Amino acid sequence: MYLTKEKKQEIFAEYGKNARDTGSTEAQIALFTYRIQHLTELMKQNKKDQVSERALVGLVGKRRRLLDYLKANDIERYRSIIKKLNLRK
Repeated sequence: MYLTKEKKQEIFAEYGKNARDTGSTEAQIALFTYRIQHLTELMKQNKKDQVSERALVGLVGKRRRLLDYLKANDIERYRSIIKKLNLRK
């Protein structure tokens, strides 16, 4: 399994307020980014995997909506998460 409980806690500790902060926008964006990177690698190996492709498109959309929300409400937090995760925009 690629996303263990320990890895999730590590992501939440790094990008959230603490290890138990699973609801903050930054923590969710970081988790989605990790999952997107995993699915992208999977899609490179299995080009015809339609289920993974659909999941990937859904995750990208969720992350985009969270980033749009963050940009509209707190531009500084938006800029910092974009910089930390090396996302283009």
